[in-house]
Order: sequence, then C-alpha cells, then structure tokens
Amino acid sequence: MALREAVIGLIQLEASPSKSVSLERLRGLAGRVREATIIAMPEYAMLDPTDTPLERLRSEAESVEEPGPWLREAERLASEHSACVVATFFEPAPDGRVYNSAAVIRPSGGVAGVYRKTHLFDAYGYRESAKIAPGESVFEPVDACGVRLGLAICFEIRVPELARAQALAGAELIVYPAAWYSGPLKEETLHTLARARAHENTVYVAVAALAGPRFTGRSTLVDPLGVQVAEAGPWPGYVEAPLEPWRLERARSVLPILQLLRLDLPGLGVRR
Repeated sequence: MALREAVIGLIQLEASPSKSVSLERLRGLAGRVREATIIAMPEYAMLDPTDTPLERLRSEAESVEEPGPWLREAERLASEHSACVVATFFEPAPDGRVYNSAAVIRPSGGVAGVYRKTHLFDAYGYRESAKIAPGESVFEPVDACGVRLGLAICFEIRVPELARAQALAGAELIVYPAAWYSGPLKEETLHTLARARAHENTVYVAVAALAGPRFTGRSTLVDPLGVQVAEAGPWPGYVEAPLEPWRLERARSVLPILQLLRLDLPGLGVRR
C-alpha cells in the first residue's frame, strides 16, 4: 500500500509498579489525543518491571485471546478515536516467564498483529531475560489506518537487521515502543539510532518512550531522511505529528537504497 495522510500520537507515560495506577495515567494522557490515526504507547507501560517480582508480572499479564483491563482500555481508545493503537503488555510465556509484547489494535477492535520482543536487554548491567522470554519471529508489517506499519521494541533499535527486514517487506513506518533507561549518553544514543534506522531504510521511525526517574522519555518521530520532526521532551506527556506521503516519496526518490541493495551478495544476512 502507499502511505496516506496520517497522524501519529506518542503517549509518553510514567509507568507505576501498579497496573491500575498505570491504567489511570494512560487514560489521563489519552485524553489529550486530538487528530491521531495511530496511537503508540511505550514499552513497560502496563507496569515497570524493574523491581517487580516475576510472580507479580505473571499475575498481571494479559493476552489478546483473554484481554484484561489493560488491553480492553487499548481497544476502547482505538474505538473512541477511530485510530490504530500500538498497545504494549506483558503476556504469559510457557516457560514461567512473560513475553514483552505489543499488539496493533484496529478501530474495530480486531488485532492486526502481535509481536513478542525477540532481542532482550541483557546489557548495561541489566538482565531482562531473567523475567522476559524472547519471541521467535520478526514482526510482519501490517496495514494499519493508512500506513504499512512495522514494529520492534526498545533495545531492538540497536538491531538494524530487524528494521531492514521490515522495510524490505514494505514498512513505511516502524514503531519502537521503548523504556530507555537513563544514563550517560543514553538520550543521544536513542535519537542517533532512531535517525539511523529511518535514514538507512527510508522509513518513518517513531519512538514512544517511557518517562520517569529511571527512563529518558524523549519520544520522537523521525522522517525517512533521518530528520527529527517531533519530540515529547523528558516528562510524561503526549505529542502528535503528521506522517506525510511526500516526505516518504521524496526520500525514496533521491535515496533508492531499498532498490540498490545487493541482496545477491553472500554474507549480508538479509534476504527478500
């Protein structure tokens, strides 16, 4: 499909250790939605797992087959605003851990696609895999409210192969729900990587980032030539920005990288 005029809304939530508190914060920020046709929430929006025992994560986890209050609220948000919602949540995994998941929910309430984070944040002294089980497949881009939408989660913005595979599969926008832990150079790193993934694939990149004492915030939208066109700042908040077809068309005209790729060469690691 070809990108139609669309508006993305990025919810920059400060998550709580309590799902019910996070839910109230989500509702408050969702009240600022005006024109968005795609609404994205951050990774860990349901609750901050940093100091949360695994047993608690399991008890609060939901699934698209058996939605609880969190996913029902995402469905309500999609219906109320006639928008597609990228909803993040914890989902029970068979091995006793949980999946770090995201679902694309259509205005009708149907689920366009579900992604389980495949590359876990076992870095900078943090071990996400202690509580999170990895997914086993790359997200297949879906048609979502006028946009061919791709999806990866937080740490995976450091994995260019995921973005490349989805761009080759037709993605026009890649959404990264993120809980980007704060620290030296972390904000600069997040924005550098977002601009790189956008430019090298000529796609829009949207980062919906978690706010709060542990996290950077700084949600952003980057256009297909790597130009930052919106940012939410460091605090809880909400930002909307247009996805403009002319930017995508212009970028792919002057920089036809997806056509110039020599995927016949051995060792590239990406195939059509």
